[in-house]
Amino acid sequence: MSSVDFDMARIPAGRVTLHDARRKERRTVDLEAFEIGVYAVTEEQLAEMLAVPASHPRRPAVEVSWQRAIRFCNAASEWEGLDPVYTFDGENVHWDVQADGYRLPTEAEWEYACRAGSAGPHYGPLPDVAWTAADGLRAPQDVGGRMPNLNGLFDTLGNVWEWCWDLLDPARYDDYRVFRGGGFADDAWSVRASVRRGGPPRAHHDDVGLRLARGAFDGVDAAQGWSAAVDRERALFDGPAGWTPRR
Repeated sequence: MSSVDFDMARIPAGRVTLHDARRKERRTVDLEAFEIGVYAVTEEQLAEMLAVPASHPRRPAVEVSWQRAIRFCNAASEWEGLDPVYTFDGENVHWDVQADGYRLPTEAEWEYACRAGSAGPHYGPLPDVAWTAADGLRAPQDVGGRMPNLNGLFDTLGNVWEWCWDLLDPARYDDYRVFRGGGFADDAWSVRASVRRGGPPRAHHDDVGLRLARGAFDGVDAAQGWSAAVDRERALFDGPAGWTPRR
């Protein structure tokens, strides 16, 4: 099997409840069926698609900005003859929700797939399912080294954070994008299904990578818990600043 073959899991339609700590609100999202990667994208896969070095082929690719993750998704789509999902206007990225190519998951998709039916912060005992600070690591580990969740997904918690499509909080953080899941250097408090973090779309980190998703939907500028109109509304919110400092 080629290293650029992506092992995808089919996630059935369902419902997930997300928590907005800034607004102190919860919202329930109804999801259509979609696909998501069984593993995070590896260094080897990134190397073959984007012609970059791979020192540790089976480790999850890190030092990948959100912008590079988006371009990787399009490259993967083109490699397999699928319609690319993203188009670019300078720094602005548009998601064609009707395209069938590879993309980043929405936050709602990511959390729903990660939880795999669990209502708790973890889908299993953390030492069994996730690489965290408790393991005393200095780098990510090869994908698939811990137990999967009931959807058959490995490392959605721990090892590396994973970029999502969504904006973190546009009223406070402008164009920052969300990453989820916790990393190898994070304490258990951060390695939970509901934890949100984020960063600028061109920033890269030694513990942030990506996991591919696929799924096309009817409509325009709205799908799977995300809406461009809601993003514009959120950008105008002038309530309390929240507990997370901008960085």
